[in-house]
Parts: sequence; C-alpha cells; structure tokens
Amino acid sequence: MQKTKLQKFFKAIAWILGVLFFLILALFTRVDRTDYREMEYYSKTINTLDTLSMLSSTGETWLSGWSKVNSTPESAVNLVGYKPRGEYDFVQDSTFIRSLAVSNGLSTVIFLNYELMIIHPILYYRIKEVINRDHPQVDFIYFTATHTHSGIGGYMPGLAGRLAFGGYDESVMQLMENKSLMAVRQSLASMDTTNIVYQISNTHELVGNRLKAEDPVDPYLRKLIFEKKNGEKGIFLSYAAHSTIHSSSFKGLSGDYPHYLTENLEQGDFDFSMFAAGAVGSHKPLAGGNTPAHVQAYADSLYAQLDNEIKLSDEIGTHETSFANFPLHLRKPHYRIAKNIRLRPYIFNNLFGETNAHFDVLLVGNILLISSSGEISGVFMEAWEKFAAERGLHLLITSFNGGYIGYITPDEYYDGPYYEARDMNWFGPYNGAYFDEIIKKIIEKTSK
Repeated sequence: MQKTKLQKFFKAIAWILGVLFFLILALFTRVDRTDYREMEYYSKTINTLDTLSMLSSTGETWLSGWSKVNSTPESAVNLVGYKPRGEYDFVQDSTFIRSLAVSNGLSTVIFLNYELMIIHPILYYRIKEVINRDHPQVDFIYFTATHTHSGIGGYMPGLAGRLAFGGYDESVMQLMENKSLMAVRQSLASMDTTNIVYQISNTHELVGNRLKAEDPVDPYLRKLIFEKKNGEKGIFLSYAAHSTIHSSSFKGLSGDYPHYLTENLEQGDFDFSMFAAGAVGSHKPLAGGNTPAHVQAYADSLYAQLDNEIKLSDEIGTHETSFANFPLHLRKPHYRIAKNIRLRPYIFNNLFGETNAHFDVLLVGNILLISSSGEISGVFMEAWEKFAAERGLHLLITSFNGGYIGYITPDEYYDGPYYEARDMNWFGPYNGAYFDEIIKKIIEKTSK
C-alpha cells in the first residue's frame, strides 16, 4: 500500500516536471548571438538599400505652410507612458497635431507631428491612407512625435496595447484621422515663398546619459527655420532629451517640456513651431524635479539657450528634394528575461503585433533628415554628424516614424544592468553596430 502511494506521488511529480519542462521549451529560448553580418536580415537590408531609388526633383524656389489643430478629446481617455494609469484626471495641456508643408514647386512633403509617446503602425497606416486619398499632391509624409509620456492612448491594439499602452479606442482613431486631415489641408492652403535656414545650438547642463552618466550625450538643438515672404516664421526643431519630466504618478494630460517649448517659441519670434524627438535613446532631461513647475522651467531654460552658442547657421540655397521609405529587416525579436534567455519570437509577436520597422529618408537641399522606428541613442550622433559633414550634408535624426522597435543603444550596453538595453532592445544583440553601418550607408547614398 505504501509503495503504491509513493509510486503515485513520484508519478505526479514527474508529470508536473514534464509539463513545466514543456512550458519552458514552448515559451523560452536562448539569445541568438550570431554576428549580424552573417544573418539573412542583414543581407536583405543591404540589398534593399543598394537598389533603393530616391525620388528627386529640383525646383526654383522653396514654399512652406503650416498649421496646428487642437486634438484634445472631448472626454477623458487612457494615458500612455510608464505603466497602465487609466484615464487622465485633468487636462494640464491641450494636445495638438501639427502639419508643416514644404515644397520646391515640384515635390511636396508634409511633416506631420503628434504630441504622443509613439506613432503606432495602425495609426500610421490609417493616417497615411486618408492623406493619400484626399491630398494626392502630397508626395511624401514624414511622421514625427514629441514622445511625451503623458499623452493620450487609444491607438494601440493587441494584448500589450490593452495591458500597458492605453488600448484601442475607435473614437480616438477617428479624432486623429479628422484632425490630421484638417491640419494637412490648412498647411497646404497657407503655403508661400520661403527662405529656409538650418541652425545648430549648443545647450548646457540640460541633457544627460541615463544609462552611463559618464558617457557622451548629444547636447544640440537642431532647427529648420522657415521665413515666408510675408514675414511669418515657422520652426522645426529636434532635441535628444526624453519627454519624461512628469512622474509616472502624474495623472494629467500633458505634452511635457516640448509643449511648453513650442508655446514659448510661438509667444516669441515664431508664428509656428514643431518639436520632433531626436536621438532620445539613453538620454534624459536634467530638470531637477518632476512637478509641472519643473516642466515649465526646463522648457524656459531650453528656450533661453536657443539662440546662444549657435554652432552652425546655413541658408539652404539649392531647391532639391529627395525622399524614400525603405523597410528595415531585423533578426527575430529578443525580449529578454535574463542575460541569455528570451521569450520565443511568437510570444513577442502575439503580444506586440506588427512593428513596421523602416527608415524615412528626406533630403531638403543639403539637410539630410532620417526618421527611425527605433529610439536611437544620442551617443551615436557626434560621429554620424561628422561623417555627414565630410560629405557636404547636415544631419538631423528623428524617431517615431510610424513604426516601433524599441531602443538602439551602443552594443557595449547590451549586457549591462540597463533597462533600456535589457528590456527594450527588442531586436538585439549588435543593433548598435547594425544601425551605425546602415545610417552611414544612407549618408553615403544620399551624398552622391
């Protein structure tokens, strides 16, 4: 009798261990550390880039127009950023969609900007479709976001979207669609002859490396300044500090510091301003606190330094535009739970859905704008900017182009105790070297 009970006990233990072993095999696998240059995704991307044909035109003048449209929901919706926070309790700041139209008389480009944390692929495809339908004269759309972590949700379907990113709300999607079309229409209608100047300003003690404090940062505000013949002025600017001054417990709708910076600009010398998150991966704002007063003070400090220590100022003479969108191929997702253990790719794909990894490449005169689906670390910018300058180009990197693939940080961060490199480097390892090579190839291709 005793022997029978022991047999049943060990049989139950064996069955439980067998189920656990099966689940482990079904859910987890090892991190693949094969050199990226030996992988199929690398050769596919290189082949795509080598054969990429950019659409180019050269006109006789620059034209520009702009608009901003209030897109604040009529009633509270879920916030996106940090963690699930539910609906916002109050509106700290109204939220806007901005459109900047730029043309050389032959090709027309729309810069479309949202006060959102990211632009999810579902929103990207929907907005792109309606603009192409209603405004066929638009040749290229360059999506950007401010990356505020206190913006609205409602545009992220799927399990991860429901659990952590504000879910999917058709009323929000309809609002975004309608207001985007309104902004584009108004910007196209306001176009006029324009001079364009590119500037870089140095900032001091306003941005830090949030992974390794002693590592380099990208401290520059990069600006495209548009002045119409009627005297109206607009500005497109990019900066590398995360829009994360508000704390994770903040329950208001807010555009964080970019919102207040654009307000300062529009109350000052400019009729219109658009802020695009730059190479924000691994970069943080040095704000000294997380209250709304700290947010305003940080924006004021940036505004005060905008015209100080201008490193470069260059009027764009040639009226050439070139543009292309090309897919970025990646290794299978690496959502790690330990140094060498990751979730199996099908788990990641079921959680997060399509990532729409791609680059948008836009040449405006000698200004090369590259928009990335990954949050590229500003650590790379100094070398890339120098590489571009040696080839006669000014480089401006932005993020959140309608795809999202996590963080792109230097490879030496990958196995360190860093959240961004461990949990958010979704397609590593070696994405630092991979992106470094691809960005340089884009620069070389456009400089020819």
